[in-house]
Amino acid sequence: MRLIFILLAAAALSARAGVTLDECLTRAEENYPAIAGYDIVSRTTAVALSDINRGWLPRVEIYAQSTLQNDIPSWPDALSDMLAAMNQNFRGLSRFQYKAGIDVGQTVWDGGASRAARRVERTGADVKRAQVEVEMYAVRERVENLFFGILLMERQIDQTRRSLALLEANHSQLEAMVTNGTAMAADAAMVEAQILATRQKLTEADAAMSSYRRMLSILTGMEISPSASLETPPAEMPADDTPCRPELSLIERRMRLNDVMLGRSDAAVMPRVGFFAQAYYGYPGLNYFESMMKRDMTFNIIGGLKLSWNLDALYTRSNSRRSTALANESLRADRETFLLNTRMLSAQQRRQIDALREVMTTDSRIVELRAEVRRAAESQLTNGIIDATALLAKITDENQARLTAQYHEIQLIQQIYQLRHTLNR
Repeated sequence: MRLIFILLAAAALSARAGVTLDECLTRAEENYPAIAGYDIVSRTTAVALSDINRGWLPRVEIYAQSTLQNDIPSWPDALSDMLAAMNQNFRGLSRFQYKAGIDVGQTVWDGGASRAARRVERTGADVKRAQVEVEMYAVRERVENLFFGILLMERQIDQTRRSLALLEANHSQLEAMVTNGTAMAADAAMVEAQILATRQKLTEADAAMSSYRRMLSILTGMEISPSASLETPPAEMPADDTPCRPELSLIERRMRLNDVMLGRSDAAVMPRVGFFAQAYYGYPGLNYFESMMKRDMTFNIIGGLKLSWNLDALYTRSNSRRSTALANESLRADRETFLLNTRMLSAQQRRQIDALREVMTTDSRIVELRAEVRRAAESQLTNGIIDATALLAKITDENQARLTAQYHEIQLIQQIYQLRHTLNR
């Protein structure tokens, strides 16, 4: 029995628990298609690194060839005459030559090219991840705007319903006064028309609310039903104005990628050292004298150490350095521009927050005064001093004052979160 009570209590608490902004932001990041980019970048980088590491595996080439030559090595005339005098007829090498073989090469040192290529791949992956983070950060702003839009709509609907209840109560009183002959039927009709107009506004607000909730459900991937309440987030100001935006991280990673790519250019001018081996079966063999005397196929093998140095990269090395320096200088200018714009925007947002707080100090007093005026107007209408038009004006003024106060409350929190978004704090 105690277990059932605990489960029911937990279910009740869960039912009362509202949807939080942090929950929406987390679910939106998990649901957004771009989040798959993290895994794609990791897998693509792993494949690229695997290919780079395989560059150290032996290079094997199997081939077969047949050639017909217009000239070949031959015996010197003096030696041919001497062999002929000895009744020895050596035909020499054949113009038709053929062989099948295998070439094997093993890199010993590549001048740091593979290490530089691995750094380029890893740094390039960091840049792609930073680009995804920037895209995801824009999604956070969309979620926050929708969330606060729903909160504002909830306040508007709630206040509209209160205004509707107030109008209906006054309409009932006017109908009784019309029956008693102390009020005109036109006054009751005017209030009834206002009731119908208010119900129309309520219907429009409910439709807009449903649309906002649907868009938020699509972004977050979680069902936000009309009965689900959204919790008003705490208004916590950021400690300082130092921005930690993902755009800055993207700029830094792009600068790092430029430097790493310059390192790859430096590695391109270094010499390469490796072992090689060649083996083939064919004619002629490495022993040309034997092949000149006999035209039989033989097995041949040769191996050694090879040093190669391609100097083409030296021609463009200085230009590569200048291009990298200019690219980084442009990125630094972009960073300073972004920081300046962020500081200006955060300063403006702080001024707006301070102004809202100052305005909100008088909101409650305005609501109290508007309510007193409306109650006085209701009393005056009962005593026949004013007509329904004056009463409706006072009800509208009170309703607007309450809406304005609630709007300022949500707007203040939204402005604080916009400042936090601007600074990523």
